[in-house]
Amino acid sequence: MMAKRIFYKGKVQGVGFRFGVRQIAEGFSVAGYASNLPDGRVEVFLQGDRDEVEAMEKEIGESHLAGFIREVSGGETETVSGRKGFQIL
Repeated sequence: MMAKRIFYKGKVQGVGFRFGVRQIAEGFSVAGYASNLPDGRVEVFLQGDRDEVEAMEKEIGESHLAGFIREVSGGETETVSGRKGFQIL
């Protein structure tokens, strides 16, 4: 079990980015959320088996959402016990 906190910068708010991430999450065994930040970025928290988390992160970067992303930052973080499902915050 591992977790990642990923920050997406670009035209990622007001374009359905969080909803697109949630759609992608449906194809993976991950828990987490996508949240708009006040500075215009979107924060995505993913938790699950390493292979699933890394595959979903890759899928986001190669999906229809890629055109909205200018910069990606973040990395591994502590897991959160009891987190289930994927939410839009």
